[in-house]
Amino acid sequence: MPVHAFVFPGQGSQAVGMGRDLAAAFAAARAVFEEVDETLKQKLSKLMFEGPAEELTLTANAQPALMAVSLATLRVLEAEGGFTLREKAALVAGHSLGEYAALAAAGAFDIATAAALLRRRGEAMQRAVPPGLGAMAALLGVEPDQAAEICAAAAPVPDSDPPAREVIDPANDNGGGQVVVSGHRTAVERAVEIARARGIRRAMLLPVSAPFHCALMAPAAAVMAEALAATPPRPPVVPVVANASAAKATDPDEIRDLLVRQVTATVRWRESVAAMTAMGIDSFVELGAGKVLGGLIRRIAPDATVAAAGTPAEVEAVLKAL
Repeated sequence: MPVHAFVFPGQGSQAVGMGRDLAAAFAAARAVFEEVDETLKQKLSKLMFEGPAEELTLTANAQPALMAVSLATLRVLEAEGGFTLREKAALVAGHSLGEYAALAAAGAFDIATAAALLRRRGEAMQRAVPPGLGAMAALLGVEPDQAAEICAAAAPVPDSDPPAREVIDPANDNGGGQVVVSGHRTAVERAVEIARARGIRRAMLLPVSAPFHCALMAPAAAVMAEALAATPPRPPVVPVVANASAAKATDPDEIRDLLVRQVTATVRWRESVAAMTAMGIDSFVELGAGKVLGGLIRRIAPDATVAAAGTPAEVEAVLKAL
């Protein structure tokens, strides 16, 4: 019998129209979207279904919206399949904000609490760095140690007197030779130039609104420490493999600390997937918008089975596989 992990996508997977067909087909999905709309006092579902894209992409909207689609998908699978997550998944994990969806799926947060936390997280991350000061870049064809060396080379400010350094950190270790770096825009631009000069296959700036998962996000981490102290997680019904540790966690205090660390820490996705396969996972089901994580998992764990559920047709196929 396959041993399944349910995984939940992060920012960048959003697209206008996500969740619309689920809501049209299933009452369980509509209930999730209505709960999120009511919690946020916003017709977020209308924005998800109809756009505009530039408004959906705003961090404060994209984060709770992606969680809503993931949880709507899970609720549909449970309702149509007649099972609970605990009966089908041995582990859960999510990429960046997807970790909140994973925790909500495992009962550590209810949907309303997860939506409110992600709205606060998105707003805090956007406020942490003035527009234009930060940036992120993807380096393709690099190993994590190479990316760390490029960051170290890019941090010093040229010809500064006295000598100065800017923030640039590895933000996402996505596996398959893909590492994203994040920090001050000028440092990230230097990193792209250094990577190209070293013959890295591809190095490019990303169209993001803030430099996520780097030391510049410290103000947002402080906000989330306060928010999570006020609404702490419950013990999840299955372990979560956390971004910041690439290890499973079940203790609520540890989960809370890991969520705070996650704001500034590298998303250790490659290590997380490798850890899950070492724990016996041989089947991954991506719940929600897009298929980004499935693509990454296939490069990290090519022997694993990967499926995605985010539309009615995909839900039907996954139910047959489960």
